[in-house]
Amino acid sequence: MPEVKKLSDGIFEVVKDKKQLATKNLDPGKTVYGEKLIPVEGIEYRTWDPRRSKLGAMVLKKFNIPLKEDSKVLYLGAASGTTVSHVSDIVSEGEVYAVEFAPRSMRDLIGLASRRKNIHPILADAGKPDSYSHLVEPVDIIFQDVAQPNQAEIAARNAVRFLKKDGYLLLSIKARSIDTAANPKEVFKEVVRKLEHAFEPGFEILNAKDLKPYHEDHLGVLAKLR
Repeated sequence: MPEVKKLSDGIFEVVKDKKQLATKNLDPGKTVYGEKLIPVEGIEYRTWDPRRSKLGAMVLKKFNIPLKEDSKVLYLGAASGTTVSHVSDIVSEGEVYAVEFAPRSMRDLIGLASRRKNIHPILADAGKPDSYSHLVEPVDIIFQDVAQPNQAEIAARNAVRFLKKDGYLLLSIKARSIDTAANPKEVFKEVVRKLEHAFEPGFEILNAKDLKPYHEDHLGVLAKLR
């Protein structure tokens, strides 16, 4: 019988031959990206590959992930929904507003949302939050994985528009999307500085760690509105 250890709300470690990150499957019997399904005492867990998910990597890097069962989440850079599906599992009584710019990825996301009613796909540019402000309510958490040079500015614009007081930002910073030639550590330092002073009152940085070995030249950031 596999062993299950709770890491935080809705996030688990399942041990079956090896330790694997997992969430409870909100859509039993169905996979999203070829992940394994592991039943344990009547509950089906979906393995969560941290090499395909910045958020999964942040969990394994010991970030305090503030997601709760009833959290409302704005997910920027949803792609085809790999990580979105795990967020959907975790916030089973909440909502996930999933913003994606690419029509091809949006088709996959719409298919996922047809089976998971807490996912709301939005085809839009994350840098233009006014264009989807009529579709998104105030949220507890923003998760951003957008490979754009102005990642800090995008986070700030969306936080001002949608993040509740004392809300959290989880951000994956891709150094090569900002400057292909600069030292990633210097890029990360500058983005963190921008987050702290992006607007009044700005973000308080709670944690910032390199996401190696799961993702090269990526920094994970956990921040909170001041």
